[in-house]
Amino acid sequence: MEKGIGGITANQFAGRVREVLSEGRSWAGTGEVRLRRVPRGETYDFTIYLVTPQTRDTLCGDATRADPDRYTSCRNGNRVVLNVARWVHGVPRYGAGLERYRAYMINHETGHRLGHHHEKCPGQGKVAPVMQQQTLGLHGCTANAWRRVKGTTYRGPAGAYNDPVPRA
Repeated sequence: MEKGIGGITANQFAGRVREVLSEGRSWAGTGEVRLRRVPRGETYDFTIYLVTPQTRDTLCGDATRADPDRYTSCRNGNRVVLNVARWVHGVPRYGAGLERYRAYMINHETGHRLGHHHEKCPGQGKVAPVMQQQTLGLHGCTANAWRRVKGTTYRGPAGAYNDPVPRA
């Protein structure tokens, strides 16, 4: 967690990440992966960060762009980067509470690190796949934070929408 972020401690953030990723509806619940927090100094596969929008652009490789993102979260190499602005405020018109949106952030970006790509809404009124870019729009789907829905691994059609990134 980036130093200087107020209102949440690193332990609170780590606890929420651990809680979400160990949930049976998350990636570990698919039976395809096992995730665990490792102590400092041990070998790890990736790190989950909570950072400011400016640091997000640096860690995500967007800092030199003429129009830096500063809005979304990302996965870049072994970094799962969560934008604290989205963590605190969520997104307009998400259609679910902030805790569900936070779980979505964790699962979506971790999904990228696990090798999964964007998916689209499978149909009007259906549950959004966790790999849909729900931060940018639901496209007729309903908000969803989980890889497993009703006990089954849930997917949508491969692909992404060309939604504009709001200016932060």
